[in-house]
Amino acid sequence: MPRPICPRVVSGSPAATYFKPAGIPLRELRENQLTLDQFEALRLADLEGLGQEEAAGRMGISRQTFGRIIKQARVAVARSVVRGEALRIDRGA
Repeated sequence: MPRPICPRVVSGSPAATYFKPAGIPLRELRENQLTLDQFEALRLADLEGLGQEEAAGRMGISRQTFGRIIKQARVAVARSVVRGEALRIDRGA
């Protein structure tokens, strides 16, 4: 049986929930999901420039967990940008 998910501290919510290439209707695009904890990890690491140890502390998780979350987040964003796909930020995660 897997361990239960530890609650994560997320300060604030995204200003928008979708990002997509201009000129293409959303219904015609493949969609990638970014969870709220992945959004927070990106904000702390890439926008605020925090190291993994400090960012993990702010989120209330281990550095290893933070590393896994940030890697997944960067893959989702890169996939959307490189392939021209939509990116949905899931507020419920």
